[in-house]
Parts: sequence; C-alpha cells; structure tokens
Amino acid sequence: MPADSPARATARETIALLTGAAGFTEHRPPSHPLPPDGPLGWAGYDAARERAGTRTGEEESVVYGTGVVGDRACVLLAFEFGFLGGSLGRLTGDRLAAAYELALTRRLPLLALVATGGSRMQEGMVALTQLQRVAAASTRLRAAGLPQIAVVRDPTTGGGWATVGAGADVVLALPGAQVGFAGSRVRPADADPHAYSAEGQFAAGQVDAVVPPGELARALTHWLRALGPHGALPAAPLPGALSAARLPETGREAVAAARDPRRPRAEAYLADYFGVRLPLHGDRCGGADPGLLCGFGLRADGPPVAYVAQCGTPTRPAGYRAAARTIRLADRLGVPVLTLVDTPGAANDAEAERAGAGAAIADAFAAVAEARVPVTTLVIGEGGSGGALALAAPDNTHVTADSYFSVIAPELAAAILKRPPSETGATADQLRLRPQDLLELGFARSIVS
Repeated sequence: MPADSPARATARETIALLTGAAGFTEHRPPSHPLPPDGPLGWAGYDAARERAGTRTGEEESVVYGTGVVGDRACVLLAFEFGFLGGSLGRLTGDRLAAAYELALTRRLPLLALVATGGSRMQEGMVALTQLQRVAAASTRLRAAGLPQIAVVRDPTTGGGWATVGAGADVVLALPGAQVGFAGSRVRPADADPHAYSAEGQFAAGQVDAVVPPGELARALTHWLRALGPHGALPAAPLPGALSAARLPETGREAVAAARDPRRPRAEAYLADYFGVRLPLHGDRCGGADPGLLCGFGLRADGPPVAYVAQCGTPTRPAGYRAAARTIRLADRLGVPVLTLVDTPGAANDAEAERAGAGAAIADAFAAVAEARVPVTTLVIGEGGSGGALALAAPDNTHVTADSYFSVIAPELAAAILKRPPSETGATADQLRLRPQDLLELGFARSIVS
C-alpha cells in the first residue's frame, strides 16, 4: 500500500480526521523509564527508539486522550506505525492500560485506531505479556457496560489485532488494510493474501464493515450514539405491518400468504423502521449468513434499538451465532432488541451440521433467555419450528396477518404422519398455525395491523 494512503496516516492525522475542530486532549501515563536497552538489554534498542522518536515526533507507539467525534465524547487511542512498526512494549502497555482506565473512570466509549505489527521483539516476554494487560483492561470496561470500537488501519497484525482490534465490540476497517494475526513476513509463502485483508476479514465475518476514510467520522458518530453509554432503555416500539393482508380463513391460506413472494420482507421492515442502520456482520468464527441481518438502528423519534432479522431463508449456524452476539452486546449496553422472525426453519444440510447448527441454535435461545433488556419480536412471515422460535421473545411476540408459526412445516408433518401430499392442507389446519390461532393459544400477544 502506498505510504500516502489514508490507511497509512499517522496516529495524530487519524485522530484529527475524526475530531476535527472539536479537538483532542492528549493524556500521558506516569513515567516508568526502561532500563538501558530495555528489559532484555538488547544492544541498539535505545538507539532504535531514539531514531523512531526523531522520525515520528512521538515518545511511544501509542497516543491516547479524550476527544469529541461528531457530538460524542470518547477516549481515543491511536497507534503510530512509524514508531517501531506500532509494536507493543512495556511503555506501550502502560499507555493502553491508561487509556482503558480513563474510559472506565470517565464512563466514556473507547475508540481504538489500530495500526500495529505486534509485540516488540527487543523486549521479549515483557512485551508479549502486555497483551494480557490489554485483555484485562478490556474486560473491566466490558463489565462496566462501556462500548469499545476499533478501526483497523494498515497494517493491523499480531497481538494488537488479537486484543485491541478483534476484541472490540464493533470492528470497522479501512479499505485495503492488511488485517490478520499473521504478519506478512511470518505467514506461509503460498497463503492467499485476500485472507489477510480488510475485505477478506469482512467476508469471513471478522469485520463489521469496510469504511472509506471520508465516511469514517460520520459512521463513528452514529455508532457512538447507538452504543452509548446509557442506562436501560424502554422496549422497542412495535413496527407496523407493511401488508394489508386479511386474516386467513384456513391454515393452508396462512401458509400460502406467508410464502407469497410479494410479501414485504425484513429489508423493507428495517428500512421503514430505522432512519440509520449500523450493521454487525458475521459470527466472529469465520462465517456470515446473508439471510440474517443484525445491527443497531437509530430512529428519529426515540433511542437506539438493536435488531436481528431473518430474511425468509433457512437460517445458518453463522446467523444464529451473529444473532446471539448482537443480543448479548445490546444487553450489556442497555439497548432494547427487536427481532423479526421469517424463516422456513434452520438450515438442515450437512454443512450446517458440520458448522454446529445445534449448538448455534441453543446459544441463540440462551441469549434471548438471558437478556435483561426488553426483547420484542414481530413474526413477519414464516415461523418454521425451533429455527424461528430461537429468536422469538417469550411473552412478547407479535404476528402480522400474513404470517404463521408452526411446530413443523405442514409438508413435513404430513410426511411424518404418513399422509399423502393431498392432505397437507388439512394438516396445516390441524396445526392451528394461523395468526388468530397463535393469539388464542397465548403464543402471540397481538396481531399487528
């Protein structure tokens, strides 16, 4: 990547890109000087540090302090890659720990602008153990209900990626940035370079969005507003139905209405409900399900709401894991959750089984059950068995007139009962899966019109 690329901007240039006229107030931790040539007595280390300081004007590879992005105060920390490759040593650890502590003390979000090559060889294990300090500081911030956002720049590799970067609640990346645990000099010679890029990490569900530098300040302003901090908020207001469908007279009519390709899908509901949507992408385990949309949304008339929305396709294990991740993050930050249910069921192919379908569905059930914030569910189409129920809020599920919910699809029920296909409709009637049936059975609280 060219040296003048925005992804290779200095730490202070990156901070200024975000804070603008609002400015930035730098902080410095108490001074704890290193022994000559560092803890290992590495010959020439002091001279290398001095050259790095002369070249960059910095004393260490991290700059931190308080600032305002958009209209939101936060703690910013930025890596200076020009200072020994943005590597982590003991003094870097002091600054990182102080930045997290500053966010904790002032109850502010932490925004990390990462560009690092990993731990500093010249300090050996002393450098490596700084990752444990960062992990502990991050855990304390998480326990306090304070959000962490990372912007990964070029390059972001090694332990810095595996702690400050990938350990954040939301991970944004600059286009073309090298991102990965293995740096360019230590990965296999035949490794696919795309896997170590911002775009490759996005495809693998490790990065939430790839954001051009010119759009970064606006995106972060939205994210800071959505994530807080703030106390527990009221339940998400219920979306209105986007279809004027009448209530079905029979079970087979209910199934046909829910499967009608002209029926509004999740994308239409989310577009109508939110003014701004901030997607969370992927399960952080190497997968992403395009048939399940997750994220946080902003409305003109109220507080932020987290959303999990099925798009009418069988939900894959990566989708359930992403849903659980979103619900737990919202719960920790005190943000109410809206789920839109619309799936014929969980994906049941061999690949889904190998990817841990059962465990992923179980985790989604657990995330909903554990949530302390209100979870509101609207069934907007098919409610296919446990694959749909995993994202439905007990005692707070509502249905539209063009939806149904069933213990099993009518076709499968008929097959299990050894009935001919001609009896599928009658079986649908017996299952009592219509919206009005769901209301009468106590599963649904209301039919939304």
